[in-house]
Amino acid sequence: MRVLLVEDDARFARALTAALRRSGYEVDHAPTAAAALAAPPGDLVLLDVGLPDGDGMDVCRQLRAQGEVAIIMLTARGEERDRVAGLRGGADDYVVKPFGFAELQARIEAVLRRARPRPAGVREVGGLRVDLDRHEARVGGEPVTLTRKEFHLLTLLVTEPGAAVRRERLLTEVWHTSWRGTSRTLDVHMATLRGKIGESAQIETIRGVGYRIVPGPARP
Repeated sequence: MRVLLVEDDARFARALTAALRRSGYEVDHAPTAAAALAAPPGDLVLLDVGLPDGDGMDVCRQLRAQGEVAIIMLTARGEERDRVAGLRGGADDYVVKPFGFAELQARIEAVLRRARPRPAGVREVGGLRVDLDRHEARVGGEPVTLTRKEFHLLTLLVTEPGAAVRRERLLTEVWHTSWRGTSRTLDVHMATLRGKIGESAQIETIRGVGYRIVPGPARP
């Protein structure tokens, strides 16, 4: 998950960047409006309203015109008229400074859940077939019984086959938390999921990163 932080206060930007990276986000920092518009927006933009070379409201409108990136405004302007202007200008949320990081993270998760389209259709990885609309998984034509969380985990893996899905993303989207104490629960669920799908597909652990799913070994 890549975040573009648009913030001219260098000290605040360093602290927030460090907190975001500890939570598993990749962060790019743009200290000006010009730098923000020149940078790849990534998955989410955290946008300060007061910038040295322009107004964050204008930046928001231009970013929104370029695509559907999620945008959260970060500002000390807490009046209702300012919040309304930000939301009408294209922001998905509006967070008033000062704020706690836990609140910001919760708002990031909520915005990304709303922005991310629901996966649909059928995905096949090796001998595993997952129907995302019907909430069904089959191995060799036989149904596999999965809990809701197991199916959600499998959905996140099969929609990006071969790609690493970070632990933080799995925890956030399935358990709605980034608390590392839940990490052991994730490992247990993955072990159970491996047992249920057998050798039809392989769920690989990528140490220090997360998991990915690849086709199982070819049968002789």
